[in-house]
Amino acid sequence: MILKLSAFMRLRNRHNQPATQPLQDHRDDAPPEPYPGAVSGYEVLAKVAELPVSTWRYEWEPDGVRHLGPMAQDWKAAFDFGQPDTRIPAVDANGVALVAIQTLYRLVVDLQNQVDELRGIASTSGPGQQNPLGTG
Repeated sequence: MILKLSAFMRLRNRHNQPATQPLQDHRDDAPPEPYPGAVSGYEVLAKVAELPVSTWRYEWEPDGVRHLGPMAQDWKAAFDFGQPDTRIPAVDANGVALVAIQTLYRLVVDLQNQVDELRGIASTSGPGQQNPLGTG
């Protein structure tokens, strides 16, 4: 079966009225205007680590439905991108997630390099020599 997807999904909102939701948040034929300023991955990662995450549902959804994520108000308090505190734009959530992942990757690589270096030091310490790690 071949499905042809358009750029829009046909949805119904909580009032059971037809709604249109774009599948993408950003189109590269309309590039964003860069906002000056560097992004600190370590600051973003620290905010992500402190961000409360819980399960929740919209009032209009059935009782058994659950979503997992932060509340929009907590998101705005952590990452104020100028949006209202009633929603979390997917483009911002994707950006924060990618920065956090990249930062975690850099941390893992740095830690692996330290482990490799310490293993090299430990393997060159022979009997009767003081191990720089202090472990004999």
